[in-house]
Amino acid sequence: MEALFCEMDRTYAAVADQYGFRCNGCADNCCLTRFYHHTLLEYLYLVEGMGTLESGVRQAIRKQALTISAKMADTDRRGETLRIMCPLNRDERCMLYPYRPMICRLHGIPHELHRPGGNVTKHPGCDAFFDQCRESGNTEYIRFDRTPFYRQMATLEKELRLETGYADKIKLTIAQMLVTITDSAYEID
Repeated sequence: MEALFCEMDRTYAAVADQYGFRCNGCADNCCLTRFYHHTLLEYLYLVEGMGTLESGVRQAIRKQALTISAKMADTDRRGETLRIMCPLNRDERCMLYPYRPMICRLHGIPHELHRPGGNVTKHPGCDAFFDQCRESGNTEYIRFDRTPFYRQMATLEKELRLETGYADKIKLTIAQMLVTITDSAYEID
């Protein structure tokens, strides 16, 4: 998993460098966006990352995650959309940056995804990307294909699930993941 994430980071950085794009945070911060994560691998990697933090920090993060999860559930019941900061974000930086999930690593720059059956979907990148690159005049698409990363992640996920016998589907935000981490070895509860 670590090798895959390092390759994602390296490839993303190389393409972002070609554009001259630097993510420095923005008003439409992706850490305010509700992203769902679907792999046991990412969940367990986040658990591992939480284990690197001191107990008091873990407790504070979990408390924030509980608050965020409750607010998300409340706005969902009302049919509203909530933009709220990820519980791992402190001072505009991720406290578990090396352990962040795939979408947190790949969001921002234009990309493509090759779906089964041959369909290719292209996505334009975030607003901060366009603002920066428009200023520099560097908006021509540079190929960034996420497909190999998704395939590698799927292979690793399949191997883990076969090894562990875990078959449940996962659809959790980072806040929801953090709420479920109750391993007493990490003194989260």
